[in-house]
Amino acid sequence: MADKPVLQKPPGYRDSNMATPSPPPPLRPQQQPPPMRKTAGMPSSFRPKRKRGSCCRTCCCCVCITLVLVIFLLLVATAVFYLWFDPKLPIFSLASFRLDGFKLSDDPDGASLSATAVARVEMRNPNAKLVFYYGNTAVEMSVGNGNDETGMGETTINGFRQGPKNSTSVKVETSVKNQLLDRGLAKRLSAKFQSKDLVMNVVAKTKVGLGVGGIKIGMLAVNLRCGGVSLNKLDTDSPKCILNTLKWVNIQ
Repeated sequence: MADKPVLQKPPGYRDSNMATPSPPPPLRPQQQPPPMRKTAGMPSSFRPKRKRGSCCRTCCCCVCITLVLVIFLLLVATAVFYLWFDPKLPIFSLASFRLDGFKLSDDPDGASLSATAVARVEMRNPNAKLVFYYGNTAVEMSVGNGNDETGMGETTINGFRQGPKNSTSVKVETSVKNQLLDRGLAKRLSAKFQSKDLVMNVVAKTKVGLGVGGIKIGMLAVNLRCGGVSLNKLDTDSPKCILNTLKWVNIQ
């Protein structure tokens, strides 16, 4: 007897005689680790700063305060000095000027000049409590003006002390001998000398210091220029000299 063919079960067929398999247990959700807490960063304003910058600022403040105090004290001391002593500058004037032995010679080699220039400069200290100290003074004298100005030699005067309310007359003497000149210049100088229209000049370079109670305060370089007037005007007038200091301050 032939075997019966085995019939294939349709898909989804369930045999009622077979036990129903139990459903698989539900999957438990995996526990995730708790999230990491982020530590809040400290604000930059609360972060500790370097001590070096703070020390630099402190030093700068101390230096600035010290400078302000020093300047303030200097201003106060200057004000007290001016109110108490009432300082005034010395006064210079040209008291006299003359030419001794003025001689112009016309030689084959050209004209020559021989003369002795004698000037007297009046120096006055108008202060009642202050003393002036003068260093060695280099003096140059000349005659004529502009292109006709002709040197008459130079000399040096020793320094000296000038007391309060004191007037001092300083004599200056220089000379030239057989100084060669242009013939045209020699004629002009001779004509002006005879008519007393010859202009004379005295230039001095010195240092002036101030004295208070026996204490000498500094020495300031000054230039002094006297004259610029003719001989005939000196007979009736004593022109004041121009005082120049710091290369740009002119005081008359």
